[in-house]
Amino acid sequence: MSKKKTIAVGLMSVAMMLVAAGCGSAQTSNNGSGNSSSGNGNSSSTTATTLTIVPNVTGSFADNFNPFAGTNSIDGTLGNIYETMFYFDNTSGKQFNLLGKSFSFSNSGKTLTVNLVDNAKWTNGNAFSADDVVFTFNDLKKYPDADTNGVWKQLSSVKATSSNQVVFTFNQANIPFAEQYVLGGTYIVPESQWQSLGDPAKAKITHTDAIGTGPYKISSFSTQDYKFTVNKDYYGTVPKVQTLDYPAFASNSSADLALANGDVDWAGVNIPNIDKTFVAKDPTNNHYFFPPNNPVELYANLRNPVLNDLKVRQAMSMAINRNELSVKGETGYEQPAVPTSLVLPSQQSWEDPNLPTADQSFTVDDTKAEHLLQSDGYKKDSNGIYAKNGKELSFDLLVVSGWSDWDEDCLLIKQQLANIGINITVKQLQYAAYYNAIDPGAGKTPNYDLAISWTNAGPTPYLTYHDMLDSKGGFNIEGYSNPTVDNLFNEFASTTDVNKQKQAMYQIERIAAEQLPVIPLLDGALWYEYNTSKVTGFPTKDNLWINPSPYTYQAAAIVLTKLQPK
Repeated sequence: MSKKKTIAVGLMSVAMMLVAAGCGSAQTSNNGSGNSSSGNGNSSSTTATTLTIVPNVTGSFADNFNPFAGTNSIDGTLGNIYETMFYFDNTSGKQFNLLGKSFSFSNSGKTLTVNLVDNAKWTNGNAFSADDVVFTFNDLKKYPDADTNGVWKQLSSVKATSSNQVVFTFNQANIPFAEQYVLGGTYIVPESQWQSLGDPAKAKITHTDAIGTGPYKISSFSTQDYKFTVNKDYYGTVPKVQTLDYPAFASNSSADLALANGDVDWAGVNIPNIDKTFVAKDPTNNHYFFPPNNPVELYANLRNPVLNDLKVRQAMSMAINRNELSVKGETGYEQPAVPTSLVLPSQQSWEDPNLPTADQSFTVDDTKAEHLLQSDGYKKDSNGIYAKNGKELSFDLLVVSGWSDWDEDCLLIKQQLANIGINITVKQLQYAAYYNAIDPGAGKTPNYDLAISWTNAGPTPYLTYHDMLDSKGGFNIEGYSNPTVDNLFNEFASTTDVNKQKQAMYQIERIAAEQLPVIPLLDGALWYEYNTSKVTGFPTKDNLWINPSPYTYQAAAIVLTKLQPK
């Protein structure tokens, strides 16, 4: 499975978590291998290199380059064409300056001042300015369905104080949110084009309409393949890779074959037995790295009163054999999750040292699971399925067709839950239909019973938990609402004292483990394969200077500016 990120892709850095929430400034600078924001650091000349990229297996393409369409938009829309002001990398902890040069907090963390680059241009030749930033945010305010990150639940105003400075005012201090979603998670669009398009979430932006500030421009499109060409007027480091080719694949297996045959240069797919099927074909140039990256969860739609019953979710969790999912479904690439949903070992420092033993690992116990259901008033009917008041424990389980590991995981879950009298129908959908069912957008209600899906992870557990469990979270697709948890997020966000943050996080961990608002399955791997026969400069296991996967939108565009053709 090649996991696509949700729209909230601007992840906070460890450094920025330590920014003072009070007055004082956080004058920031480009870090490490980041993109230059002070003009073209390199020559604008390019070589005629074409890089073939497969971030995801999504079947055929729809001509949708709308940055507000969420994951319905085409790969490369975000990052290659449209940019955020900054990017905070969850892998390295580094900050990368893009349309923003620096930022600072004041007024006890409620005022955010951003200084923008003064030499960026839109690909139609118009100058980029603070007015475009203000327009973008105000458009999200005007059309809340496009505000998928919920920034206007936190913001009170956005104003331009000059052509290259914007001031954001928040209702209350929430520095992690400001960094993740305002600075790093909102893609800026040109006012001159979008002011006449109405609701940005519904705007029709085809390959001929996409006008951005990013390092590439769309050059051709078909339902089976599309290409980008370099933006030679890019304000940052102009990429030396001139053409990007994104072919369509209907399944992991077909993408795997193309990658093994040398027809793909950079991918984010699951390849079984990768050392034999991929690396051995060209040990000099074929490389991969699959570190634990983010939680994979079984989401239960809590709007369904049956699934909102804790005993039903507990019974399901007890019957799921995560070791079997790890070995058979994920061919050993992904380890079983823990009840807290923490990704270990990377988030080990945030784990409550006094966490009860029962909350530290999962145990398969079919007998106990059935006893739970029986104590809840369920009895097996003539079909061998537990039922109460004539309502069977029978659910649809959504997964993306062609994501072979998750498809297998779902079939295993179906078998495992059948052992305790719960009937599962696995429904494999094309990616767009799947995503629209589980997360149809602001103001709409998800339409599913169960779904296997992911949640983003950052340098701290804040992003994962906030997205999943805050009542206003960006990926709270299950519909969980708990005022205690919301208050704990506010406590975390209102302080930079790591010890106080941990005390809030420890309480959230216990609630997540004991109430099972989502059912953790696996620690999802970061899928990353690359071939160095054409270019050098990819992040490596020994020099992981940025999240290396091609499906990590803004990070992928930054990687492309650093590649050097051989």
